[in-house]
Amino acid sequence: RPLRSPGRREIGHGALAERALLPVVPTEEEFPYTIRLVTEILSSNGSTSMASVCGSSLAMMDAGVPTKGQVAGIAMGLITGNGKVAVLSDIQGIEDALGDMDFKVAGTRRGVTAMQMDMKIKGISIETMAGAIQQAKEGRFFIMDKMNAAISEPRTAMSQYAPRMLTIQIHPDKIREVIGPGGKMIRKIIEESGVTSIDIEDDGRVVIGSVNGESAAKAEQMIHDLTGEVEVGKNYKGKVVRVMPFGAFVQILPNVDGLVHISQLAEERVGRVEDVANVGDEIEVKVTEVDRQGRVNLSRKAVIQEAKGITNGDWIVTERDRGGPRREGGGGGGYRGGGDRGPRREFDRAGSRGGDHR
Repeated sequence: RPLRSPGRREIGHGALAERALLPVVPTEEEFPYTIRLVTEILSSNGSTSMASVCGSSLAMMDAGVPTKGQVAGIAMGLITGNGKVAVLSDIQGIEDALGDMDFKVAGTRRGVTAMQMDMKIKGISIETMAGAIQQAKEGRFFIMDKMNAAISEPRTAMSQYAPRMLTIQIHPDKIREVIGPGGKMIRKIIEESGVTSIDIEDDGRVVIGSVNGESAAKAEQMIHDLTGEVEVGKNYKGKVVRVMPFGAFVQILPNVDGLVHISQLAEERVGRVEDVANVGDEIEVKVTEVDRQGRVNLSRKAVIQEAKGITNGDWIVTERDRGGPRREGGGGGGYRGGGDRGPRREFDRAGSRGGDHR
Protein backbone atom coordinates (compact mmCIF):
# COMPACT_ATOMS: atom_id res chain seq x y z
CA ARG A 1 0.00 0.00 0.00
CA PRO A 2 1.48 3.39 -0.95
CA LEU A 3 2.32 5.96 1.73
CA ARG A 4 -0.41 8.54 2.09
CA SER A 5 -2.36 10.46 4.69
CA PRO A 6 -4.62 8.56 7.12
CA GLY A 7 -7.83 7.33 5.54
CA ARG A 8 -11.32 6.86 6.91
CA ARG A 9 -10.41 3.49 8.40
CA GLU A 10 -7.31 4.74 10.22
CA ILE A 11 -9.11 7.80 11.56
CA GLY A 12 -12.05 5.74 12.78
CA HIS A 13 -9.87 3.13 14.46
CA GLY A 14 -7.77 5.84 16.06
CA ALA A 15 -10.84 7.56 17.48
CA LEU A 16 -12.11 4.27 18.94
CA ALA A 17 -8.75 3.42 20.50
CA GLU A 18 -8.41 6.93 21.94
CA ARG A 19 -11.85 6.76 23.52
CA ALA A 20 -11.01 3.38 25.04
CA LEU A 21 -7.79 4.68 26.62
CA LEU A 22 -8.86 8.14 27.81
CA PRO A 23 -10.46 6.96 31.10
CA VAL A 24 -7.10 5.65 32.35
CA VAL A 25 -4.93 8.54 31.11
CA PRO A 26 -3.71 10.79 33.97
CA THR A 27 -4.76 14.42 34.16
CA GLU A 28 -2.48 17.23 33.03
CA GLU A 29 -1.75 18.06 36.67
CA GLU A 30 -0.69 14.46 37.35
CA PHE A 31 1.34 14.09 34.15
CA PRO A 32 2.09 17.37 32.33
CA TYR A 33 3.25 15.77 29.08
CA THR A 34 1.82 15.47 25.61
CA ILE A 35 1.16 11.79 24.95
CA ARG A 36 1.49 10.61 21.37
CA LEU A 37 0.66 6.98 20.58
CA VAL A 38 1.45 5.56 17.15
CA THR A 39 0.47 2.03 16.12
CA GLU A 40 1.94 0.66 12.91
CA ILE A 41 -0.05 -2.32 11.61
CA LEU A 42 2.24 -4.43 9.41
CA SER A 43 -0.25 -7.23 8.78
CA SER A 44 -3.45 -8.43 10.38
CA ASN A 45 -6.01 -11.21 10.48
CA GLY A 46 -8.08 -9.74 13.30
CA SER A 47 -9.12 -6.46 14.86
CA THR A 48 -6.40 -3.85 14.34
CA SER A 49 -8.22 -1.30 16.50
CA MET A 50 -8.36 -3.64 19.51
CA ALA A 51 -4.73 -4.60 18.95
CA SER A 52 -3.94 -0.88 19.01
CA VAL A 53 -5.71 -0.52 22.34
CA CYS A 54 -3.74 -3.37 23.91
CA GLY A 55 -0.42 -2.24 22.47
CA SER A 56 -0.97 1.38 23.48
CA SER A 57 -1.86 0.42 27.04
CA LEU A 58 1.34 -1.61 27.34
CA ALA A 59 3.39 1.17 25.74
CA MET A 60 2.18 3.83 28.18
CA MET A 61 2.96 1.66 31.19
CA ASP A 62 6.40 0.86 29.79
CA ALA A 63 7.08 4.57 29.20
CA GLY A 64 6.23 5.45 32.81
CA VAL A 65 2.88 7.11 32.16
CA PRO A 66 0.93 6.72 35.44
CA THR A 67 -2.19 5.15 33.92
CA LYS A 68 -5.00 4.05 36.20
CA GLY A 69 -5.03 0.49 34.90
CA GLN A 70 -4.52 -1.88 31.99
CA VAL A 71 -6.90 -1.63 29.02
CA ALA A 72 -7.61 -4.53 26.68
CA GLY A 73 -10.00 -4.97 23.77
CA ILE A 74 -11.53 -7.74 21.75
CA ALA A 75 -13.72 -7.95 18.63
CA MET A 76 -16.80 -10.18 18.76
CA GLY A 77 -18.58 -11.62 15.74
CA LEU A 78 -21.96 -13.25 14.99
CA ILE A 79 -23.11 -16.01 12.69
CA THR A 80 -26.84 -16.56 12.19
CA GLY A 81 -28.72 -19.14 10.11
CA ASN A 82 -31.44 -21.72 10.32
CA GLY A 83 -32.74 -20.11 13.50
CA LYS A 84 -29.41 -20.52 15.25
CA VAL A 85 -27.06 -17.87 16.63
CA ALA A 86 -23.34 -18.23 17.35
CA VAL A 87 -21.26 -15.49 18.99
CA LEU A 88 -17.59 -15.58 18.00
CA SER A 89 -14.64 -14.22 20.01
CA ASP A 90 -11.65 -12.48 18.42
CA ILE A 91 -12.94 -12.76 14.88
CA GLN A 92 -10.56 -13.19 11.96
CA GLY A 93 -10.78 -11.52 8.58
CA ILE A 94 -13.03 -14.09 6.91
CA GLU A 95 -15.36 -14.14 9.94
CA ASP A 96 -15.59 -10.37 9.79
CA ALA A 97 -16.33 -10.43 6.05
CA LEU A 98 -18.90 -13.23 6.09
CA GLY A 99 -20.36 -12.72 9.56
CA ASP A 100 -23.36 -10.62 10.59
CA MET A 101 -21.78 -8.49 13.32
CA ASP A 102 -18.53 -6.75 14.23
CA PHE A 103 -18.76 -5.84 17.90
CA LYS A 104 -15.66 -4.28 19.48
CA VAL A 105 -15.44 -4.03 23.28
CA ALA A 106 -12.58 -2.44 25.23
CA GLY A 107 -12.14 -1.77 28.92
CA THR A 108 -10.40 -2.43 32.21
CA ARG A 109 -11.22 -4.95 34.92
CA ARG A 110 -13.54 -2.38 36.42
CA GLY A 111 -15.70 -1.90 33.36
CA VAL A 112 -16.11 -1.09 29.68
CA THR A 113 -14.51 2.09 28.35
CA ALA A 114 -15.53 1.91 24.67
CA MET A 115 -17.78 -0.11 22.34
CA GLN A 116 -18.50 -0.09 18.62
CA MET A 117 -20.89 -2.29 16.66
CA ASP A 118 -21.44 -2.84 12.94
CA MET A 119 -24.49 -4.91 11.91
CA LYS A 120 -25.38 -6.60 8.64
CA ILE A 121 -28.77 -7.80 9.86
CA LYS A 122 -31.75 -5.83 11.11
CA GLY A 123 -31.05 -6.47 14.75
CA ILE A 124 -30.32 -8.94 17.50
CA SER A 125 -32.18 -9.99 20.63
CA ILE A 126 -31.39 -8.71 24.10
CA GLU A 127 -30.30 -12.20 25.07
CA THR A 128 -27.81 -12.35 22.20
CA MET A 129 -26.47 -8.91 23.09
CA ALA A 130 -26.06 -9.83 26.78
CA GLY A 131 -24.29 -13.04 25.78
CA ALA A 132 -21.91 -11.14 23.48
CA ILE A 133 -21.04 -8.68 26.25
CA GLN A 134 -20.39 -11.47 28.75
CA GLN A 135 -18.31 -13.41 26.25
CA ALA A 136 -16.35 -10.24 25.46
CA LYS A 137 -15.68 -9.73 29.18
CA GLU A 138 -14.22 -13.20 29.51
CA GLY A 139 -12.06 -12.72 26.43
CA ARG A 140 -10.95 -9.27 27.56
CA PHE A 141 -9.87 -10.60 30.95
CA PHE A 142 -7.98 -13.44 29.29
CA ILE A 143 -6.05 -10.97 27.12
CA MET A 144 -5.44 -8.71 30.11
CA ASP A 145 -3.87 -11.58 32.05
CA LYS A 146 -1.39 -12.09 29.20
CA MET A 147 -0.64 -8.36 29.14
CA ASN A 148 -0.12 -8.21 32.90
CA ALA A 149 2.36 -11.06 32.63
CA ALA A 150 4.53 -8.65 30.61
CA ILE A 151 3.92 -5.49 32.67
CA SER A 152 1.14 -5.04 35.21
CA GLU A 153 1.70 -1.46 36.40
CA PRO A 154 3.40 1.70 35.14
CA ARG A 155 7.14 1.97 35.58
CA THR A 156 8.05 4.23 38.48
CA ALA A 157 10.74 6.04 36.49
CA MET A 158 10.64 7.34 32.95
CA SER A 159 13.42 6.83 30.45
CA GLN A 160 16.59 8.79 31.13
CA TYR A 161 16.17 10.32 27.69
CA ALA A 162 12.66 11.60 28.38
CA PRO A 163 12.35 15.30 29.22
CA ARG A 164 11.47 16.13 32.80
CA MET A 165 8.36 18.20 33.45
CA LEU A 166 8.01 19.73 36.88
CA THR A 167 4.87 21.58 37.97
CA ILE A 168 4.81 24.01 40.87
CA GLN A 169 2.21 26.50 42.09
CA ILE A 170 2.87 30.13 42.89
CA HIS A 171 0.55 32.96 43.89
CA PRO A 172 -0.84 34.68 40.77
CA ASP A 173 0.33 38.03 42.16
CA LYS A 174 3.92 36.74 41.98
CA ILE A 175 3.81 35.92 38.26
CA ARG A 176 5.22 39.27 37.23
CA GLU A 177 8.19 38.82 39.56
CA VAL A 178 9.07 35.52 37.89
CA ILE A 179 8.70 36.94 34.38
CA GLY A 180 10.44 40.24 35.11
CA PRO A 181 10.44 43.36 32.92
CA GLY A 182 10.29 42.28 29.29
CA GLY A 183 10.80 38.66 30.32
CA LYS A 184 14.29 39.41 31.67
CA MET A 185 13.96 37.36 34.85
CA ILE A 186 12.44 34.24 33.29
CA ARG A 187 15.14 34.24 30.60
CA LYS A 188 17.77 34.51 33.33
CA ILE A 189 16.30 31.51 35.16
CA ILE A 190 16.31 29.43 31.97
CA GLU A 191 19.91 30.36 31.13
CA GLU A 192 21.35 29.86 34.61
CA SER A 193 19.49 26.65 35.43
CA GLY A 194 19.83 25.03 32.01
CA VAL A 195 16.14 24.10 31.63
CA THR A 196 14.56 24.05 28.19
CA SER A 197 11.34 25.91 28.96
CA ILE A 198 9.24 27.55 31.66
CA ASP A 199 5.51 28.05 31.04
CA ILE A 200 3.37 30.08 33.43
CA GLU A 201 -0.44 29.90 33.48
CA ASP A 202 -2.72 32.69 34.66
CA ASP A 203 -3.68 30.70 37.77
CA GLY A 204 -0.04 30.60 38.92
CA ARG A 205 0.76 27.11 37.70
CA VAL A 206 4.39 26.94 36.51
CA VAL A 207 5.54 24.08 34.28
CA ILE A 208 9.31 23.61 34.03
CA GLY A 209 10.68 21.54 31.16
CA SER A 210 14.19 20.10 31.40
CA VAL A 211 16.32 17.27 30.05
CA ASN A 212 17.46 16.36 33.56
CA GLY A 213 16.16 16.56 37.08
CA GLU A 214 19.05 18.66 38.43
CA SER A 215 18.32 21.59 36.12
CA ALA A 216 14.60 21.43 36.92
CA ALA A 217 15.32 21.42 40.66
CA LYS A 218 17.62 24.44 40.28
CA ALA A 219 14.98 26.38 38.35
CA GLU A 220 12.36 25.43 40.94
CA GLN A 221 14.56 26.75 43.75
CA MET A 222 15.20 30.01 41.87
CA ILE A 223 11.44 30.49 41.41
CA HIS A 224 10.76 29.70 45.07
CA ASP A 225 13.41 32.24 46.07
CA LEU A 226 11.70 34.88 43.92
CA THR A 227 8.19 34.18 45.15
CA GLY A 228 8.82 32.88 48.66
CA GLU A 229 7.47 34.60 51.74
CA VAL A 230 9.72 35.42 54.67
CA GLU A 231 9.06 33.14 57.66
CA VAL A 232 9.62 34.44 61.17
CA GLY A 233 11.91 32.11 63.10
CA LYS A 234 13.52 30.63 60.01
CA ASN A 235 17.24 30.83 59.31
CA TYR A 236 18.48 32.19 55.99
CA LYS A 237 21.91 32.45 54.42
CA GLY A 238 22.17 35.89 52.85
CA LYS A 239 24.58 38.41 51.43
CA VAL A 240 25.43 41.75 53.00
CA VAL A 241 24.31 44.41 50.51
CA ARG A 242 24.70 47.59 52.57
CA VAL A 243 26.46 48.60 55.76
CA MET A 244 25.25 51.46 57.96
CA PRO A 245 26.57 52.71 61.32
CA PHE A 246 23.63 51.10 63.11
CA GLY A 247 23.66 47.73 61.33
CA ALA A 248 23.92 45.75 58.10
CA PHE A 249 21.30 45.08 55.45
CA VAL A 250 21.32 41.47 54.33
CA GLN A 251 19.58 40.10 51.24
CA ILE A 252 17.94 36.83 52.28
CA LEU A 253 15.74 36.41 49.18
CA PRO A 254 16.14 37.93 45.69
CA ASN A 255 13.67 40.70 46.46
CA VAL A 256 13.90 40.84 50.24
CA ASP A 257 16.48 42.61 52.39
CA GLY A 258 16.46 42.73 56.17
CA LEU A 259 18.30 44.65 58.87
CA VAL A 260 20.76 43.06 61.29
CA HIS A 261 21.07 45.66 64.02
CA ILE A 262 24.59 46.20 65.34
CA SER A 263 23.47 44.70 68.66
CA GLN A 264 22.47 41.51 66.83
CA LEU A 265 25.70 40.92 64.91
CA ALA A 266 27.49 39.02 67.67
CA GLU A 267 27.16 37.95 71.28
CA GLU A 268 29.82 40.39 72.39
CA ARG A 269 29.54 44.14 71.99
CA VAL A 270 30.40 45.32 68.47
CA GLY A 271 31.95 48.76 68.13
CA ARG A 272 31.84 49.02 64.33
CA VAL A 273 29.63 47.04 61.95
CA GLU A 274 32.57 46.58 59.60
CA ASP A 275 34.38 44.57 62.28
CA VAL A 276 31.86 41.76 61.71
CA ALA A 277 30.15 42.27 58.33
CA ASN A 278 31.15 43.95 55.10
CA VAL A 279 29.40 44.33 51.75
CA GLY A 280 29.56 41.04 49.87
CA ASP A 281 29.94 38.83 52.95
CA GLU A 282 27.62 35.84 53.27
CA ILE A 283 26.23 35.32 56.76
CA GLU A 284 23.54 33.17 58.30
CA VAL A 285 20.76 35.04 60.05
CA LYS A 286 17.42 34.36 61.71
CA VAL A 287 14.26 36.29 60.95
CA THR A 288 13.10 37.68 64.28
CA GLU A 289 10.24 39.90 63.12
CA VAL A 290 8.34 41.20 60.12
CA ASP A 291 6.55 44.34 61.23
CA ARG A 292 3.30 45.80 59.95
CA GLN A 293 5.18 47.85 57.37
CA GLY A 294 6.82 44.76 55.95
CA ARG A 295 10.25 45.54 57.40
CA VAL A 296 12.32 42.45 58.19
CA ASN A 297 14.48 42.30 61.29
CA LEU A 298 17.30 39.75 61.39
CA SER A 299 19.71 38.44 64.01
CA ARG A 300 23.11 36.80 63.58
CA LYS A 301 23.41 36.55 67.36
CA ALA A 302 20.43 34.18 67.46
CA VAL A 303 22.12 31.79 65.01
CA ILE A 304 25.31 31.79 67.09
CA GLN A 305 23.39 31.14 70.31
CA GLU A 306 21.31 28.37 68.72
CA ALA A 307 24.53 26.63 67.67
CA LYS A 308 25.49 26.64 71.36
CA GLY A 309 22.11 25.26 72.38
CA ILE A 310 20.79 28.58 73.69
CA THR A 311 17.19 28.96 72.55
CA ASN A 312 16.08 31.90 74.69
CA GLY A 313 18.98 34.24 74.10
CA ASP A 314 18.86 38.03 74.11
CA TRP A 315 18.19 38.64 70.44
CA ILE A 316 14.87 40.44 70.40
CA VAL A 317 15.12 43.75 68.54
CA THR A 318 13.41 46.61 70.36
CA GLU A 319 11.66 49.59 68.83
CA ARG A 320 14.60 51.73 69.80
CA ASP A 321 17.03 49.31 68.13
CA ARG A 322 14.97 49.24 64.96
CA GLY A 323 15.24 52.99 64.54
CA GLY A 324 19.06 53.07 64.66
CA PRO A 325 21.23 55.60 66.49
CA ARG A 326 19.59 59.01 66.65
CA ARG A 327 22.85 60.88 66.11
CA GLU A 328 23.04 59.48 62.58
CA GLY A 329 19.60 60.76 61.73
CA GLY A 330 18.51 57.24 60.83
CA GLY A 331 14.97 56.11 61.29
CA GLY A 332 15.28 53.43 58.63
CA GLY A 333 14.85 49.96 60.02
CA GLY A 334 14.49 46.77 58.07
CA TYR A 335 13.42 45.91 54.59
CA ARG A 336 11.52 48.60 52.68
CA GLY A 337 11.23 46.99 49.29
CA GLY A 338 14.66 46.92 47.72
CA GLY A 339 17.48 47.72 50.10
CA ASP A 340 18.80 50.59 47.95
CA ARG A 341 17.40 53.48 49.97
CA GLY A 342 19.38 55.00 52.82
CA PRO A 343 17.99 55.83 56.24
CA ARG A 344 15.17 58.32 56.37
CA ARG A 345 16.03 61.93 57.12
CA GLU A 346 14.37 63.39 60.15
CA PHE A 347 12.37 66.60 60.29
CA ASP A 348 13.73 69.20 62.68
CA ARG A 349 11.48 70.93 65.15
CA ALA A 350 10.82 73.77 62.73
CA GLY A 351 9.39 71.32 60.24
CA SER A 352 12.18 71.48 57.65
CA ARG A 353 13.83 68.29 56.40
CA GLY A 354 17.32 67.58 57.66
CA GLY A 355 20.24 67.20 55.28
CA ASP A 356 20.85 69.33 52.24
CA HIS A 357 18.73 72.46 51.88
CA ARG A 358 17.80 73.94 48.56
